[in-house]
Amino acid sequence: MTSQLYLITPPRIDADFAARLTEALEAGDVAALQVRLKDHSRDEIRQLAPDLIRIAQSRGVAAILNDDPGLAAELGCDGVHIGQQDGPVKAARAVMGKDRTIGVTCHDSRHLAMVAGEAGADYVAFGAFFPTATKDVTHQATPDVLTWWTELFELPCVAIGGITVENAAPLIEAGADFLAVCGGVWNHPDGPAAAVKAFNALCDG
Repeated sequence: MTSQLYLITPPRIDADFAARLTEALEAGDVAALQVRLKDHSRDEIRQLAPDLIRIAQSRGVAAILNDDPGLAAELGCDGVHIGQQDGPVKAARAVMGKDRTIGVTCHDSRHLAMVAGEAGADYVAFGAFFPTATKDVTHQATPDVLTWWTELFELPCVAIGGITVENAAPLIEAGADFLAVCGGVWNHPDGPAAAVKAFNALCDG
């Protein structure tokens, strides 16, 4: 069982972030980049995201926008990631079309994950597994939800929330197809490139 790295941008970025992103993506295997600029306005995201999307797509990394199917389609993203408050999968599918990826936050809920899968999501995301600085955690997931999902369903599952090189191993062992990581890469003491290499080594087991 191998997992892949699913990188998430910091909620707020500055002018040198594109260079840091390039460095991270060139350090090893990254399956997807979620552009999650929570601390920027929609207009700012319109200005900032295209560069990040281009950097990702030019390296074969899927570019996924958080929360906003309309903007994801407008910016030419490969997919959108929606939360439970961002409208139904069917509405996102109508905007994104059949060939683009739709992922859904399912917290720690087996029920929400099954509903998302039946509605046509391309992946389900469980979390948070660990404390995280990037959002307020109201749902605590445990690795057994990943094992349950992968034993019953073909649809990929993503583990999210406070994941670092130090704590990721149990999630890989439990069956996570993807590890969604933000601070565990951007705040790594040896830098983002070292973090990507370390996650790759873990994922390759």
